[in-house]
Amino acid sequence: HGFLQMHRWQLLVPGWLFNPAVCRTGSRCEAARELPRFDGWYNSLGHPRRGAVGSRLVRLVPARYWDGVYLPVQEPLLPNPRRLSSLLAGGPSGVPSMRNQTVLSLFFGYHIAFEIFNSRTPGCPPEFMNIPVPKGDPVFDPAATGKVLLPFQRGPSDKHSSQSPSNPRIQVSVTAWIDGSSIYGPSASWSDSLRSFSGGLLASGSWWNMPKQATGRTFMWSAADPSTGDHAPRGLHVLGNAWANENMFTAAEGIIWFRYHNYVASKLHEEHPEWSDEVLFQNARKTVVATFQNIAVYEWLPAYLGDKKLPPYPGYQKFVDPGVSPEFQAAAIRFGITMAPPGVYMRNRTCHFHKIVNMDGSFSPALRLCNSFWKRQTGQDVDELIMGMASQIAEREDNVVVEDLRDFMYGPLRFTRTDLVATTIQRGRDFGLQSYAEVRKALDLPPVETFEDINPELSNTDPQVFRDVAQLYNGDVSKLELFPGGLLESLNGPGPVFSAIILDQFERVRNGDRFWFENKQNGLFTHEEIQMIRNVTFHDVLVAVTSAESTHLQNNVFFWRDGDPCAQPAQLHTSMLRPCTNATKLNYFDGSKAAFGIFILVLFLFPAGQYHAGRSISAQRRKAGDRAGEPAVACEWQGHKRPLLPVSVEVNETRQLQIFDRSGSAFRCLNLGNQGHLDVILSNNHHHKAVLLKRAIEYDLVLFFDDESKRAAFVKHLRQWVAHVGQEIRVKEMREEDLLKEALTREQRAQIVETFIRHAFCKVLEIEKCDAGDMSNISRRRAREVLECELTAAEFADALGLKSDSLFVDSMFTLADKDGNGYLSFQEFLDVIVIFMKGSPEEKSNLMFSMNDIGGTGFLSKEEFARMLRSFIEISNCTLSKSQAEDGIKAMMQAAGFDKKAKITWEDFHFLLRDHEKELQFAQLNVKGSVNGQKSFSPHRLSFCRLQSYPFFCVCSSNKTEGQEIRRRKKTPHVYVNPKREQFIRNPIQQKVQQFKRFIENYRRHIVCFIIVYGIAAGLCLERCYYYGFQAESTGLPETSVVGVAITFLNRYIPFDAAIDFHRLMAMTAVILSVVHTLGHVVNIYIFSVSNLSILSCLFPKVFFNNGAELPMKWSWWFFETVPGVTGIFLLFTFAFMYVFASRYFRHISFRGFWITHYLYVVVYALTVIHGSYALIQEPRFYIYLIPPALLFMLDKLISLSRKKLEIPVVRAELLPSGVTHLEFKRPQGFVYRSGQWVRIACLMLGTDEYHPFTLTSAPHEETLSLHIRAVGPWTSQLRELYTKESLLELRAYPKLYLDGPFGEGHQEWNDYEVSVLVGGGIGVTPFTSILKDLVFKSSIKSRIQCKKVYFIWVTRTQRQFEWVSDIIREVEEMDTQDLVSVHTYITQVAEKFDLRTTMLYVCERHFQKVWNRSLFTGLRSVTHFGRPPFVSFFSSLQEVHPKVGKIGVFSCGPPGLTKNVEKACRRMNKRDQAHFIHHYENF
Repeated sequence: HGFLQMHRWQLLVPGWLFNPAVCRTGSRCEAARELPRFDGWYNSLGHPRRGAVGSRLVRLVPARYWDGVYLPVQEPLLPNPRRLSSLLAGGPSGVPSMRNQTVLSLFFGYHIAFEIFNSRTPGCPPEFMNIPVPKGDPVFDPAATGKVLLPFQRGPSDKHSSQSPSNPRIQVSVTAWIDGSSIYGPSASWSDSLRSFSGGLLASGSWWNMPKQATGRTFMWSAADPSTGDHAPRGLHVLGNAWANENMFTAAEGIIWFRYHNYVASKLHEEHPEWSDEVLFQNARKTVVATFQNIAVYEWLPAYLGDKKLPPYPGYQKFVDPGVSPEFQAAAIRFGITMAPPGVYMRNRTCHFHKIVNMDGSFSPALRLCNSFWKRQTGQDVDELIMGMASQIAEREDNVVVEDLRDFMYGPLRFTRTDLVATTIQRGRDFGLQSYAEVRKALDLPPVETFEDINPELSNTDPQVFRDVAQLYNGDVSKLELFPGGLLESLNGPGPVFSAIILDQFERVRNGDRFWFENKQNGLFTHEEIQMIRNVTFHDVLVAVTSAESTHLQNNVFFWRDGDPCAQPAQLHTSMLRPCTNATKLNYFDGSKAAFGIFILVLFLFPAGQYHAGRSISAQRRKAGDRAGEPAVACEWQGHKRPLLPVSVEVNETRQLQIFDRSGSAFRCLNLGNQGHLDVILSNNHHHKAVLLKRAIEYDLVLFFDDESKRAAFVKHLRQWVAHVGQEIRVKEMREEDLLKEALTREQRAQIVETFIRHAFCKVLEIEKCDAGDMSNISRRRAREVLECELTAAEFADALGLKSDSLFVDSMFTLADKDGNGYLSFQEFLDVIVIFMKGSPEEKSNLMFSMNDIGGTGFLSKEEFARMLRSFIEISNCTLSKSQAEDGIKAMMQAAGFDKKAKITWEDFHFLLRDHEKELQFAQLNVKGSVNGQKSFSPHRLSFCRLQSYPFFCVCSSNKTEGQEIRRRKKTPHVYVNPKREQFIRNPIQQKVQQFKRFIENYRRHIVCFIIVYGIAAGLCLERCYYYGFQAESTGLPETSVVGVAITFLNRYIPFDAAIDFHRLMAMTAVILSVVHTLGHVVNIYIFSVSNLSILSCLFPKVFFNNGAELPMKWSWWFFETVPGVTGIFLLFTFAFMYVFASRYFRHISFRGFWITHYLYVVVYALTVIHGSYALIQEPRFYIYLIPPALLFMLDKLISLSRKKLEIPVVRAELLPSGVTHLEFKRPQGFVYRSGQWVRIACLMLGTDEYHPFTLTSAPHEETLSLHIRAVGPWTSQLRELYTKESLLELRAYPKLYLDGPFGEGHQEWNDYEVSVLVGGGIGVTPFTSILKDLVFKSSIKSRIQCKKVYFIWVTRTQRQFEWVSDIIREVEEMDTQDLVSVHTYITQVAEKFDLRTTMLYVCERHFQKVWNRSLFTGLRSVTHFGRPPFVSFFSSLQEVHPKVGKIGVFSCGPPGLTKNVEKACRRMNKRDQAHFIHHYENF
């Protein structure tokens, strides 16, 4: 027997390998022979990559792409593939092969195709050429939507192709060699996964003669079963061919060769038990591969081509390229699909053809092809399937393809069915195949002129198919594609074109294979052994590994002839079989939408929720502290959408109903004795809790009690209270909703009062009533209430913006309330307003005189005059001692010559104001509710400035710009020069250019830093975008951080003085980029969750392996089961904590929380490193950008830590008014700083190591350092308490401090300008106290300094707020002998600048300054101004006073509103072509 003889010579050959086990000591052993690699490399020694895995296909003719490079030619240049498929390959099934080829021949051909190439694997990056389904397609679009697409993904291509027309796109393949890669796998690792490593066998599954089944991640393709949707890998056989499980029949072929290897290995092991597993395996592999080569080329190929054979083997030809041609892979070899039957028989050895049980329990004569794709087999009888295929005759070799492949080929889960013919046509376009005519020409075949010339015989029998195809190609045969043309030319087998392509391919594969079994030069086989192999047939293999005996199968299993065993019952037709299951659609995201949406919502609302929760907790704590006292008896309703206010109510001795808040202070008082009755309304629903007390003049009182009994008790007591004053109570009931509508709330009362005041001003000033407020939409009752409204003293005070208990309000209200009823009527209010708005200076002064002439005697005593002065000072929130008031009165009397008078008449009082008639004429009483604030009634506006310690007044018209101001000033020759005013640039283009130049000059350092930081970020982003977009490789996104070290030289180019603002800018940038980054991930994760696994495996090759399973990971996997996802969530939460606690609100209530959460930056950096190190897409690159700034950051931290080790003893501590703590401490050795710089201090006695920044108020020449710290937060308040007398007695020493610094800021550059302007607001004056002392000291020692003049503007609410500043300024004024410093103090907590009350303060101040040459309020030589500084006017004057100065430095420190106003003024002045104002600022 030939088969047994083959094994006999195998046992005599020592094998391919050198085996140490069979070599004895001292003996000479044959050198180990070369092993062919599994991946096909180094088969050709001259060209190692030829035919290897991933090698390029070898084109027979040039590529045909639309652009000549890689874009495929598609519709409308070529027909729709689906329509072409229907017309070309449509036809009846059940027509047998003319040459009686068996189905076994068909599926053996499938196995050979998988051995040589693999065109099913999608390429990377994913590119799609989805096939549009014609509208109304009966299979795929029965609803005629016209929107159905058959999924199609382009195949893998060589990444070095697609560059130019000379290097167009070319695809790659698996090993081109017939080397058993479909049996052992295309790689060593794959082969190892198949082996048992025992006896040279391949690993078996639960049955010894069956391969093992997939249980987890394997190399096997695991597409979904289109009939059941099953997509799990379990149940699939693990074989060398990844696509072996595509259908049950190709799987059977793979199992046959699995068994044959184990059969050979077992025989070898019986003869050579001393051989190792490796020797047995390699010898068995050599035999199996040689047998497979012989059967494929010399038995199957002639049967497939119709007895066309290869020429005799000429021997190994090393110059032959065996590469697979695209024409072979995408067209010629696919001719076999026309032979596929709609079903496959199964039979046993006794020729009994089994009935097949379908899924619905019905029976079919055969396995339906369309329902046999990707079946998870558990124990299918392979033997019966093989014998059935050997007895079954295939479909005719023509252009017709059965519907199982044409309409019901398996597709992806998104659309489970597709058209194999259409996808084959599309694959040809993907591969850039030339037309049928061009390929004929390249193969030296006669050209065809018409479609009928392709196959005249078929044209006669079926002319319609030619007409239909010709019509699709517009009758142009030159456009006919290769695969359709090849089908049309076929008759009883592949036509001349396909046959030539197939023969060419197999000849090159055979002749170029160095390890071909007939090659005697490789030393694998002898001539006799080669002849033995040539005698082995597929019949021998099947008999050896199946239960079939030699007589159960015909000798040539690729044909069935008459007389062969077990004829098929009938040629199968689709009508004999169970119908194919229809296509189904699947959305990968089904079932995840709600959970995904909720999670994303929670993720993005977490910061807002955290902020809200924090505020709620703090509010509850405050409420808990407030409720520690006595509980309120009721809650006052304050209006809709406002919370209830817990209150307690009682009647005092003056028969007034007082309402107390939770702190026990009375905030409202109702007079029960000024009306005849009291209306009380009770609610009669909602548990009867509400009561309404209506007041005709005031807003109503609505109380809610806990229950009806408490409300009844209140009403009872109210009756008793009212009875004492002889009034009655009118009680009625209504629904609670109506009661609340009936109630007049405080806001509604305020609207009535405002309308009342507006209409009063309309009468006085003759303004259009429409400007007084619209009353058309209010009821007649409400309109009547407005006209009958009477103001209480509190409402009158509120209208003036003053406290109700001030002397000024009391005096004016008493004067205006002529009827003495405690309320101001409309007429009484008008009488006062007329005088203030339209009265003459005499009438206004007379009114002020009468307000303070309490007895109406016509005289004012000095006490009454002092009372008037105190009333003005009081409303300005200023405080003067009794001695200061006496000094002010004395100065005014002395200036007027009345110093010897005991009483003052109105004439004397008016004489005092003689120098201020202009101010008095334009002075008004600023009242809330006046139309537009009544700021524009005065035809002129008065502002006060002071330069060089001399006051001057600027009077400017209200309808002209400040650039046209007319100034009059007292001139001092030593200070002022004749200013030469340069002309403005009138050309708008030149103005813009000038403005741009000033902007660049002003912010050059910011621009440098901005360009560096954002330039790096933008460059990285663009580089990655280019990398992704053009090189199509997926990588990650690095994150960078920027830190800096303050270096004086670099400060010229980097805005270190704006470190806080820059920090905030970076923080906001991080917020924006984090949100964008997160949104990008959210969108990406959604896309990943709905994307095919083939796409994800391209993007994440290290994470996903494309095994055809299709289904992507759920969105939850990305978030919760990947390192980047988990770290990303933690990063977001960490950022949320940091940003929420860094908000102004939380910094104010808990600086400790802000400090602690800011230390989470360590966690942020750690998470960022982990987040970027996982390399989901690309190898980590972020460290390139992280390490340099991280090193600088660490260096800065090390320097800071080294400084923090020194304890600084406090020399002196002083608790100053306004909550300021003055600390003076020892200056560390070697501590060098400049005036205007700041330090950070910590105090461990407070139980925390947090550092807080404060500006040094000491000058560099002083021996000690000093700080002035205002207690505005928890830490500073605790620090102040630590230095109280009680704490110091307990501690017996000053608590020591830790010092870190100094740190630079813009204020230290004051000396770089010839003229500097210092603007300090509130505690923001601290850097300027150091600068002023430093300036005066340097001038006193004749130090050469660039700065020649400093203007210091101190903006404060009251002169008492920071008295220590006055002391320092006073010290500076005494030391300033060269008049270098000009100080201006602005007290802002006063009424409007042109208000009558402020005018009187100016009168007092100017008289005092005139007599004593110092301010009445501050005691300084500088004049005190009231209101806000007019920065534009001030800066404009500086341009004239210093016309030769090119740059003026402006330094501001204070609240954001102040610095913003200074910045606006500087920008406005810089539009002029004069002195350039350079602004440096710092906010607190």
